[in-house]
Amino acid sequence: SSPLNSSWDATYERELQTFQDIGDIGEIWFGEESMVRIIRWLEKHQVPLDSSVLDIGTGNGVLLVELAKSGYMNLTGIDYSPSAIQLSEKVREKEGMSNIKLKVEDFLAPSAELSGFDICIDKGTFDAISLDPGDAVGKRKRYVGSLCRALKPEGFFLITSCNWTKEELLNEFREGFEILEELPTPKFCFGGRIGNSVTALVFQRK
Repeated sequence: SSPLNSSWDATYERELQTFQDIGDIGEIWFGEESMVRIIRWLEKHQVPLDSSVLDIGTGNGVLLVELAKSGYMNLTGIDYSPSAIQLSEKVREKEGMSNIKLKVEDFLAPSAELSGFDICIDKGTFDAISLDPGDAVGKRKRYVGSLCRALKPEGFFLITSCNWTKEELLNEFREGFEILEELPTPKFCFGGRIGNSVTALVFQRK
């Protein structure tokens, strides 16, 4: 397990402890606006409520709970951190959401049943993989390969990133995917230049 994984594990263990202590979901990664943006896109494109959705690196599972509240019925969350899955199971139980499936999975070495999804969603997992000091380039390639297997042809991939620009993401996912649209994200101003702190893109699998 790389140092990156163990620090994420420590974070989730802390959140798990907090949740057990006070029933609080803790820090929501990326804030709620990224969840709202994803759900709005699905609703705007009238993505059927029975579509199979995979949340890659589900963390505390809050996105899946929000999707379930919006009427989505076929939801799966995976995370390589067992404490993250434990945390999302607690969140799911608290919210009474029985239609959310949760599994400990390493997306870079996924099990065979991780395939045939209509929608895959990533908010921050690709970022975390890209920052791993051990063979980041190889890991990004494996990620794209796993995504090609997990997603049905013509399925949608919604990615939210803090590290990569639109151009860089287009380059990373050029094999097997085409961009449908860029979703509006908050802009920040740095040294007189306007930049994006967050990039959110929708790809379609070829």
